[in-house]
Amino acid sequence: MAMKGVLRPGHAQIRVLDMDESVKFYTNVMGLIETGRDGQGRVYFKTRQERDHNSVILRQADRAGIDFFAFKVATKVDMDEFERRLKAHGVKTERIPAGELLETGERVRFMLPTGHAVELYAEKKDVGNGMGYTDPEVDVVDGPGIRPTRMDHALLYGGDIDGAREIFEKCLDFHLVERVKLEDGKTDLAVWLTCSAKAHDIAMVRHAEDGKLHHVSFQMPSWESVLRAADIMSINRVSIDIGPTRHGITQGTTIYFFDPSGNRLETFCGGYDHYPDMHPVTWTWDEVGRGIFYHDRKLNDAFLSVVT
Repeated sequence: MAMKGVLRPGHAQIRVLDMDESVKFYTNVMGLIETGRDGQGRVYFKTRQERDHNSVILRQADRAGIDFFAFKVATKVDMDEFERRLKAHGVKTERIPAGELLETGERVRFMLPTGHAVELYAEKKDVGNGMGYTDPEVDVVDGPGIRPTRMDHALLYGGDIDGAREIFEKCLDFHLVERVKLEDGKTDLAVWLTCSAKAHDIAMVRHAEDGKLHHVSFQMPSWESVLRAADIMSINRVSIDIGPTRHGITQGTTIYFFDPSGNRLETFCGGYDHYPDMHPVTWTWDEVGRGIFYHDRKLNDAFLSVVT
């Protein structure tokens, strides 16, 4: 697939309750690399293989959750065009000036009908991945913590996922990959969307409350690295929601767990390639347990209900 337009998830700003405790967790347990702090007290991180300055921003607040989730686009011309299409669709946009986030260019922010702020940006400082651009060595997982390869996707909870999906598809050229139907066989309970050849770059679940975060996910390079992550979580007494296990939906392997503030995170590996000529996969209500947790074939109530 030719990569143009929206390239990939770029960054997530996550609210935490205790910054010192959170910095220790994201550094020592997650194995992320701190790249800066700003005048607002926000702390910036990247994964070991990411070349852009940041993908995770922590902001101290009195409640956990997500402030915004952003996608990087190929060029500023693309960003302008996507903003034009959003406005034509009736979506109000806001321009955030360059530098408001460290080493990040101008951003376009808009609200989904599910109550989530989404951003688009084209420019972020390339700080490299420590291996260089000439005659690099291979990446070896030998540092502290879980050390994911990249921030991969987010799952958002809110009411009007139909309207949100329409914005992603019509304004930003995303594709529907998979969906889960409610008992009526017509209404979508959940949708998985991609802007790339990945199984998903964003997912949404229908929920009574808007603006909720289910999880931010980090990609792992192998099933063995997911198992290693589970060992590190246990050593550090991290609260694990479920896993290691496999999804039927996307077919990826996974662990769900919580940061010290109660934000759910995921280590995710695998998932199939998706291309625009493929038909979306539909899961019926009777098989949703197997779709979410392929091995157990049943849902964990806390997995469905605990959000920030």
